[in-house]
Amino acid sequence: MGLLNPTPADRLCDAKGRPYFLWDVEIDLARFRALIVDVDVSVRAHMIAKLMRQAKPDDVFEFVTVADIVRDWPVIRPQLGKREEFWSWLLHRWGALSDVA
Repeated sequence: MGLLNPTPADRLCDAKGRPYFLWDVEIDLARFRALIVDVDVSVRAHMIAKLMRQAKPDDVFEFVTVADIVRDWPVIRPQLGKREEFWSWLLHRWGALSDVA
């Protein structure tokens, strides 16, 4: 992932410490980081899906790995909405997903 162009740290969060991609919830960066590694797959997948829907793709990989996404893909995928097609294409293109869907 060396060719990515993530958002600079000083522009990632607002004055309250909320990442730009969490504009619709009151969660700061530290809490978000805890939620994306939660032991409960439904909690973890919900927040990863939110990240994948609302953040720049380059920023997604500042927080999760392809392996993290693939591990929870069956729970993440239905939550991606219009972004599902993009992420499915990308993960298949990279060879990370082998299913036909």
